[in-house]
Amino acid sequence: MSALAEPVTGARLTLKLENLQVTGSFKARGATNKLLSLPPEAISRGIVTASGGNHGLAVARAARMAGVPATVFVTENATEEKREKLRRWGARVEVLGAVWHEANAGALAQATATGAAYFHPFADPQVVAGQGSVALELLEAVPDLELVLVAIGGGGLISGMAVVLKALKPSVRIIGIEPTGSPTLKASLDAGHVVHLDRVTSRVATMSCAETDAAVFALIRDHVDDVVLVSDEQMQSAAHWLWFELGIAADLSGAAAIAALQSGVVVLPEGTRCGALVCGAGPEGIVR
Repeated sequence: MSALAEPVTGARLTLKLENLQVTGSFKARGATNKLLSLPPEAISRGIVTASGGNHGLAVARAARMAGVPATVFVTENATEEKREKLRRWGARVEVLGAVWHEANAGALAQATATGAAYFHPFADPQVVAGQGSVALELLEAVPDLELVLVAIGGGGLISGMAVVLKALKPSVRIIGIEPTGSPTLKASLDAGHVVHLDRVTSRVATMSCAETDAAVFALIRDHVDDVVLVSDEQMQSAAHWLWFELGIAADLSGAAAIAALQSGVVVLPEGTRCGALVCGAGPEGIVR
């Protein structure tokens, strides 16, 4: 019998609570790994990045660890809560553009002008490797893992995890989840090459990316079994479920895996050993 009043699946579901990670998401792994890969002189003029919020928080923490300033360019739809948390970590926040690529242009320009180190949120081998450590912990906790559900923004998390999972347990199926309003990887996989979305309508800043990186795309193409789409509203409902049923405060990206199960875009056989990431923290499920 399920321990839940309203189970979302008949699978044996394990939640990986990256919302409890420092700064509130898995992003701390990649940013810290990137920081540790660099000599002190490489970051002596500070660190700059562009982010929907979670990667920016991780970079702000990394900069504080190193004792250097951080500047984070965020999109207009980044939540005010994320912006305030960035400021509390000591970052200078610049709001630029409706989508990540527009904010990223500002970050790259500042890095060039100032000599600050630029930390890419997903197209950096050290960042991707750091995110892949999530998979090591998940396999350690669930050795008989059969399937993993992972939210996708730019693709750094799922590509890092997929490389680890397929190397250590090739039988594991990996399903990525994107918003219907930002189907970056889905569109690219369907086309067979990286595509740039003409329009991004999702309000989930941490999952809104008009174009992925070619190397990240190649990793996902070769290691991920499927990518499915959920709506912002389905993620909102899933975030509420996580809070109501389990007391887990997830942002909408953190609720994407549950949304895929609740909406029926992913249907699992009874008893399937499934791992699902709650990849980011937020209050979205608490107030409906």
